[in-house]
Amino acid sequence: MPYKILLIDDDPFIVDMYVLKFKEERFAIEVARDGKEGLKKAKEFGPDLILLDIVMPGLDGFGVLEDLRKKGDRRKVILLTNLGQKEDVERGMRLDADDYVIKAHFTPSEVVEKIRSILQK
Repeated sequence: MPYKILLIDDDPFIVDMYVLKFKEERFAIEVARDGKEGLKKAKEFGPDLILLDIVMPGLDGFGVLEDLRKKGDRRKVILLTNLGQKEDVERGMRLDADDYVIKAHFTPSEVVEKIRSILQK
């Protein structure tokens, strides 16, 4: 059974790049373009892991993660962002993210390996 991944990101380039990679790896993939839609799809799609951008219009990634955790949702979450400041990383970890990936520092292949590693634990 393929892993189910929910990608929540508003950047069309990032979305297209990761959707292509996840399909190539035979993952089931759903996309949400903002935080509100992401919360809805997390409930409906039931992903094994959420790849979550932080900076989005409306409800940002920190807000999505906080909402999920307050509702008792313990599914795996990797924050995927351009923000690399120490405070942002620490905030994500305090909100109980499973990992934090800076977009410019990781290729989609490396992110796929991170996902596999996290889901196999």
